[in-house]
Amino acid sequence: MRVIVVGAGVIGLSCAIRLAEGGYDVAVLARDLPLETTSSVAAAIWYPYLSAPEDRVAGWSRATYEEFTKLTELEPSVQLRHGREFLVERTPDPRWADVLPDLTRVASPPAGFADGWAFTAPVIDMPAYLPALVKRLEAAGGTLTRAALSALPTGADLVVNCTGLGARLTAGDPTVTPVRGQVLTVEPCGLTDWLVADRSPDELTYVIPRQNDVVVGGTSQPGDWNLAVDPKTTEEILERAAELVPQLRKAKIIRQRVGLRPARPAIRCELVRTRSGEPIIHCYGHGGSGVTLSWGCADEVFELVQGV
Repeated sequence: MRVIVVGAGVIGLSCAIRLAEGGYDVAVLARDLPLETTSSVAAAIWYPYLSAPEDRVAGWSRATYEEFTKLTELEPSVQLRHGREFLVERTPDPRWADVLPDLTRVASPPAGFADGWAFTAPVIDMPAYLPALVKRLEAAGGTLTRAALSALPTGADLVVNCTGLGARLTAGDPTVTPVRGQVLTVEPCGLTDWLVADRSPDELTYVIPRQNDVVVGGTSQPGDWNLAVDPKTTEEILERAAELVPQLRKAKIIRQRVGLRPARPAIRCELVRTRSGEPIIHCYGHGGSGVTLSWGCADEVFELVQGV
């Protein structure tokens, strides 16, 4: 069976790998190559964010956690790191907490916070991980080609639509909307643990150490299509983060970037058929959880393809 996967972000590549390694003839077509996608901007800590429905997200995130745990032994861009999340209100354990082997409450959160968790989570270095996924796809016989598509292609036995925000066009779905995220990377400054501090939707602060840098963020701005870096926002992000991690005050900024998370009221992962009966699998709308749900969704897409 020939399968065309549209989209080369982390969802598209993960789905394509599952299918190619499962024996299907897979071609990935994408307007943006992997390092040009929103996925390449992601701080990419395993953490379900801006995604629904809760029950399916919990299942997909569990499967992905387990896959990343295995990948830490094979792929240097995937590491398990301990860290803490601070919350302004006392909060029940999240639905997905049962996958975490070491979740504990933070005994004394910093000033301004009432609660917090500490746990170990996969952290993925996306500029290294995405090329590694491409190599894995090609090793399984799949291909990746740049293609500017105004609609989903024809000429395959099945199409898998992983176009993220592009699904507004490819699926005619206006419910997919951007949530703007601005981040910066700084040089390593002795940090090993990650930190997330959720003061409010407008003040999302995170510090994620990776192999060769530290990602500092961020913003969560619904409906904002602006891809330009705002210098004032960079200053605000760095100031918020440095209050919690003082080492950042002296860290040299390497790069500043913006990504548009593909948000949707609920992730769409389903098989549909065109009027002429051709099968299409839609898998998009992952919000800020593309990396976190990638392998779980790829498993589900594989099962859907097997059922065609």
